[in-house]
Parts: sequence; C-alpha cells; structure tokens
Amino acid sequence: MSAILKQRVRYPQYLPKLKTPEQCVDLFKHGQYIGWSGFTGVGSPKVVPNALANHVEATGLQGKLAFNLFIGASAGPEESRWADLNMILRRAPHQVGKPIANAINDGRTQFFDKHLSMFPQDLTYGYYTKDKENDMLDYTIIEATAIKEDGSIVPGPAVGSSPEFISVSDKVIIEVNTAIPSFEGLHDIDMPTFPPFRPAYPYVRVDDKCGRDSIPVDPNRVVAIVESTMSDRVPANTPSDNISRAIANHLIEFLEHEVKLGRMPANLHPLQSGIGNIANAVIEGLAQSSFKNLTVWTEVLQDSFLDFFEKGTLDYATATSIRLTEKGFERFFNNWDLYSSKLCLRAQTVSNSPEIIRRMGLIAMNTPVEVDIYGHANSTNVSGSKMLHGIGGSADFLRNAKLSVMHTPSARPSKIDPTGISCVVPFASHVDQTEHDLDVIVTEQGLADLRGMSPKERALEIINRCAHPDYKPQLMDYFDRSVHYASKRKALHEPHILKDVFKMHSNFEHNGTMKLDSWDVKF
Repeated sequence: MSAILKQRVRYPQYLPKLKTPEQCVDLFKHGQYIGWSGFTGVGSPKVVPNALANHVEATGLQGKLAFNLFIGASAGPEESRWADLNMILRRAPHQVGKPIANAINDGRTQFFDKHLSMFPQDLTYGYYTKDKENDMLDYTIIEATAIKEDGSIVPGPAVGSSPEFISVSDKVIIEVNTAIPSFEGLHDIDMPTFPPFRPAYPYVRVDDKCGRDSIPVDPNRVVAIVESTMSDRVPANTPSDNISRAIANHLIEFLEHEVKLGRMPANLHPLQSGIGNIANAVIEGLAQSSFKNLTVWTEVLQDSFLDFFEKGTLDYATATSIRLTEKGFERFFNNWDLYSSKLCLRAQTVSNSPEIIRRMGLIAMNTPVEVDIYGHANSTNVSGSKMLHGIGGSADFLRNAKLSVMHTPSARPSKIDPTGISCVVPFASHVDQTEHDLDVIVTEQGLADLRGMSPKERALEIINRCAHPDYKPQLMDYFDRSVHYASKRKALHEPHILKDVFKMHSNFEHNGTMKLDSWDVKF
C-alpha cells in the first residue's frame, strides 16, 4: 500500500479490502453484466480490465470469458484489447476504436446505440438487465482519484454514467488512480431519481451547482480497492486544416450576423461542440474572434478549450469529460487554479439533458457522416450498414438546441478519388437526425440556413451552398428529375425517385467513387 494511496483513501474501512488487480480476476464469470466508468477515453478503469485481458490471453479463454459491457461512452485502449480478445458479448451505448467497431461489424459483439442522455436512465429502469435474475449489474469498476471520509467516490476527468452504474450495481470495485492528482472539487453530482415525481434539474446558468462533489456508494457493496498508476492515453487531436478552418469561418460569420440582427446576444448562447478537427477549428476561431464572455455547456472538452480559457474569451464551461492529451493534462494541472475555477464536470444525464439544452438555448455544433439534400443527417452508419461509433449525444443537443448546426467537409477522399465520397447525398443512407431537427448545414463551400424552409427550398439551398463542385451538377440533376417524376404523381412535397435515391452509394460500393456517369446506370 503506497503512502499516496493511504492519503487518497480517507475512509479507513476500505483499506482491508485492498487487492491487486490479479486478485480480482476470480470475481468475474462469463456472461456477467459489467459497468465501467469513463467517457471518451478518459476516466475509465485500467488495471483490473488489463488483468482480466492478461488472464484470458494466458489461458486461451478468448470468447469463453466475455461480458456484457456498459460504459457511458467510449473507453481507452483496454476496451480495444477486450474486443481483440473476444471478451465483449454486448456493448452500449457508444464506442470508438477499430477493434471494437470491427467486432460489432463482424457480428462478434452485439451493440445497441442509444442517446447518451437516455442510456443511463434506461439502465436504472432495468431495461438492459431485464433478463437477469436480480435485474442489476454484477460489477461496476470505477476509477477514482480520491475517496472521501464518508466512503463516497471522487471521480477523475470524467463522470459519465458512473452515478447510475453505482446505483444499480450489485458489487463495486474502485480503482484509485494515484498516477494523477486528485480532481476533488471539480465535480457536481446528481444522483438518479425516478418518475413520475422526478424534480427538475435546477440549473439555469452554466455555473449553477447542486453542491455534491462526489458519488455516494453503499460501502457494503464495495468488494475491492485497487491502486492504479496508469494515466489516460489520449491520442493527439487531429489538427485543423484549410477545410475545417473555412467551415469555422463560415460559421463564425453567420453567428456574427445573428448577433447583428438581434437573434443572439453579444456573448451568444452557451455553446456545445463535438470532437474532431472541425470542432477544434470552430473553437480556435471563436477564441480568436471578437466574441467575449462566452460560455460552454457540452459533453467533452478537448485541448483547444485550454486556449479558449487562457485568452479570456471563455468565462465558464461545463461538461461530463475533459478529454486531454498528455500535454493537455500537464498544462491543465500546472494551471489548476485557473481552469478549476471555470470548469465543472457533471453526469452525462445532466450535461446532455434535453430539457436543460432547450432551457438554456444552446448552440449545438456536430459533425455527421453525411447529410442529404432535404436536411436529414447520418451520424452512425457508413453506407447505411457499417457502424462507425454511435449517435453519442449529437441528437440530444441538435433536437433541443436553439440553433442546431451540422458541419462537414463537402467531400472526402476514397481510395481511388480525392473527392470520391460526397458528404451531401440525395437521401441519407441512415437517418439519425431528421430534417425537423437541423437549422444550419455548413461545409467549406458555404452555409445553408434552413430555418423556415420547405423541403424543396432546403434542397436548392443545400446543393447550391454546401455541395462540392464535383457533385453539384449531379445532385441538381437528381433533384430536377425527382421534381419531374413527383409532379406526375402529385407528390411534390419532398420529391424522390426511389430507384435512384441510393445510386451514389451503390456506385461507390461498385466503383470506388460516388461520381456517376448517368442516373440511368443500373447495378
């Protein structure tokens, strides 16, 4: 037992439960239902999952010691290792990484996709354990950075679904991570409550708090305390490029116009931004813009937000996870007083609460796989069938925000064509966000403000302003043909030709590009 562990565990009754990761292996049986803490690759347990993976690898138990795994969103490399070893029977609600995506798309892992605001509450309703005898998770493995005098758990850089996991878990294993400083004081924790008499979350400002900064747990359910000395390993962020910066510039110009017309205050409304190089470019652009006293209510904060804080542009941010690189965490801890006074980490049921998003009038900005000419968006399934990561919280924000923005490159490269994949298509091959949910679509080509438009008006706006020049004539030809076809059938509200609607996708599947020689081609 290290000296720092003794300092971090301030509930002495837990110390006799101290175990090594290897001593925990025998607790686990094939088919159990397991919860992990963490969100977007940080705050997840590490040493116990690695010990289980080592055991499976050493004993040849691939596929024979496997679990139903639930995590608030994606986890770190430990999850990828479990996927490679066929240790995941079922997974929800969001994942990132080629090994777990391959396991899902190969059919080795059953995956169900769920809005991140709804997943934790549905877990507490017993929806995902309804076929179990005791209707509970067998184990939750949660990473902590400290344990308070009452036995409650101080999480690390992510809260995620940990409060809900703890509340419905039969047994709990706490990994106390002594490789990183304690995050005590950075969290605000709401525990689950149940309808029909559920009170409203009392937050009207991004810096409002309920005052509970740790996760309560029944000490009798805690079966092991394990010391971890492994830091989170977050890959470097994809840097912004000319395309993402052009998208950011279009969006910032639009927001400036909204302020000028009085539809937004000078400091905008609270911002939500996803992950990726476009999101980074938007944040970088806002940090350098004329906007001041901005606030953020989002899921995840990346390294780019540190500049946002330091430039004085951002007054306060709330999230459920701070997904920082090694250098980002070093910078964060070296300036703890600055960042901790302007940041709060909450459970994902709160960070993604549809009612709060609507109440605060958020500006939501997310990146899809593709959008179609009528304003539907696909966030999850490439070519309609191949799971990418999952819907995450995009629909939580986009359906309920005051201003809902989807930003994407107009085209992406295929193996044979530098613009072989159009991100604007006749009809999205899978629909996650409907035409009713989106206000603005922006690419490096331009911005389409869709508010108040009919479907045919939206189609012309999206094709003319957002489509790549390589695809604009092809998409306009499809639209014109659809209008002609639908006029004969008196079905002009949202014209489509069903036999042609996925021809761009089919052509990509057969020929490696979405560029058609003719809409009359047959497959």
